[in-house]
Amino acid sequence: MGHSDGEHDRDDLSADESPWSDGVWSEDDEGSLSFEDSGEGSDAESDEGEEEAAEESDSSEDEVAPRNTVGDVPLEWYKNEEHIGYDISGRKIKKRDREGRIEAYLKNADDAKNWRKIYDEYNDEEVQITKEEAKIISRLLKGKTPHTNVDPYPDYVDWFEYEDKGHPLSSAPEPKRRFVPSKWEQKKVVKLVRAIRNGWIKFDKPKEEPNFYLLWGDETDTADNKRQGLSYIPAPKPKLPGHEESYNPSIEYIPTQEEIDSYQLMYEEDRPKFIPRRFECLRSVPAYEKALREGFDRCLDLYLCPRTRKKRINIDPESLKPKLPSKKDLRPYPKTCYLEFKGHSGPVKSLSVEITGQWIASGSSDGTIRVWEVETGRCLKVWNVGGDVRRIAWNPSPDRPILAAIVDHDLLLLNAEVGSEEMQMRAKELLRIDELAPENDADDKKPAVKWVKHETLDGITLIHHKAVSNVDWHFKGDYFTTVVPTHLSKKHSHHPFRKLPGLAVAAAFHPSQKMFFVATKKFVQVYDLEKSMLVKKLESGLREISSISIHPGGDNVIVGSKDGKLCWFDTDLSTRPYKTLKTHSKDITSVTFHRKYPLFASSSEDCTAYVFHGMVYSDLNQNPLIVPLEILRGHSSSDGRGVLDCKFHPKQPWLFTAGADSIIRLYCD
Repeated sequence: MGHSDGEHDRDDLSADESPWSDGVWSEDDEGSLSFEDSGEGSDAESDEGEEEAAEESDSSEDEVAPRNTVGDVPLEWYKNEEHIGYDISGRKIKKRDREGRIEAYLKNADDAKNWRKIYDEYNDEEVQITKEEAKIISRLLKGKTPHTNVDPYPDYVDWFEYEDKGHPLSSAPEPKRRFVPSKWEQKKVVKLVRAIRNGWIKFDKPKEEPNFYLLWGDETDTADNKRQGLSYIPAPKPKLPGHEESYNPSIEYIPTQEEIDSYQLMYEEDRPKFIPRRFECLRSVPAYEKALREGFDRCLDLYLCPRTRKKRINIDPESLKPKLPSKKDLRPYPKTCYLEFKGHSGPVKSLSVEITGQWIASGSSDGTIRVWEVETGRCLKVWNVGGDVRRIAWNPSPDRPILAAIVDHDLLLLNAEVGSEEMQMRAKELLRIDELAPENDADDKKPAVKWVKHETLDGITLIHHKAVSNVDWHFKGDYFTTVVPTHLSKKHSHHPFRKLPGLAVAAAFHPSQKMFFVATKKFVQVYDLEKSMLVKKLESGLREISSISIHPGGDNVIVGSKDGKLCWFDTDLSTRPYKTLKTHSKDITSVTFHRKYPLFASSSEDCTAYVFHGMVYSDLNQNPLIVPLEILRGHSSSDGRGVLDCKFHPKQPWLFTAGADSIIRLYCD
């Protein structure tokens, strides 16, 4: 019966304390189990009946429902009970008597397959495992995979090609064919477009909304009005009736006959619209005579009421003002009259400050030219030229103490007789003139200017065909301009600009370049002296230009007009004014820039002079900063004229003003 084999198996079990810990098992002809755990399948020598029984037992354990129906109740609760649970019919499942150790030993001795039986505590029965289940348990105890046909360490299969490629995945650029539109999609789109055009494909028409709306709807129509695109505006409400409109008002509301008579003396628009009356009962109240008229007026109010709501923006007017720097940060600038130069008997029409700032020259309508010392106010020289001195200009070269003055219709070049003897000798040499033939222009045989030695004074008179209105020196001191540019050392006059868009009012040289500015009544023309051509034309938009001044940088120009406006031009920015300042109430007589400080000033016939801060930045993206600083007063009016000229000191923030009251004033910080 195979007892010897069973004894051998039991010895193995007792040695390993596990019936399936041995690696070798055998099953003889009497039914003993034998297999070798080598990762292979079951033995080929096993009986067919044993395999069929094993297959049946495999599936039966999963398919058969448990007999005990107590659920997940712990079995410890039935530890002291005679039953273990209940079956599907509700009957108690009695506990089976457990075998002792001796009986278990005898069963193992009699049955070789008894070691494969396991006790199920839940159902109180013994279950026998199959050979395949025993093999799975044996492999799990050894740390192997449950199934023998599973390889936990398969060979790595490289699914990508590495030859001639830098990466496992292809990094080649997208081919061009992927960016070409699909021909099939193009055909499909053409087909759809043709169907839409022929009317084969029809779309739902948009719902037509009614183009009428309630003129004055209730508050419930607010959403509808917003949907129509119109904001809800409530109708203007009429004034509600008060105690006066009552048919039986109090006595204090009923006017007396005197008050009613006084209403007739009032204007119609001031009369009360309704006079209260008293009735005994409501049936005695007559029809309201103005009901139809007031109904019509109400409809008219509704019809003429604006249907647009204007949003009112609450803006502080102070926030609209430009943020200007404080005057304290812009000092120094002239604001106080420090000195007065008195000596002329007529209006002082022109001023000019010597380049070093030590002397100042003035010309007056009393026929005299005076040279003053700035620091003391002492009059150093007086020349009686015998005519009205309308303009005077000092030579900007410190080695040439020469004055250019417009006397009546001609120009006078005069030795100022200041400075060292060497400087005076050089000035006399420049003002020496020989007998010269009359000058002829290249285009015309008529002479432009005639140079004549002055009869009484140490100077030269330039006789023009027309009256000279303005004179200005070149920054080198060798050229000056009146109506035509004139060369001093060569005693030569040139007339390069024959055709001007109007009468020339003023002219000035560029402070550093070979450019020339000519101001007419409406325009300022900029010429290139080397090429003798027009470079730029500035449009002022003023009624009539009266004066012009060039910034020391040369890129900015200020222009004064006879309508009290001052224009600032940024020639790099535009040909139109950058800023137009309406400052004076009367004609502007003179405008001037300071050579060193960011200041400019204007004088007017309203007896005032305005001082401005004008900062020009080197950054072309930043606009000039213009800030009004001070209004200088002090001159009195004479024959309707006020301040006739103003000039800055070349080195200090001082301003000289010449007035029609024959006084020259010096304003300092």
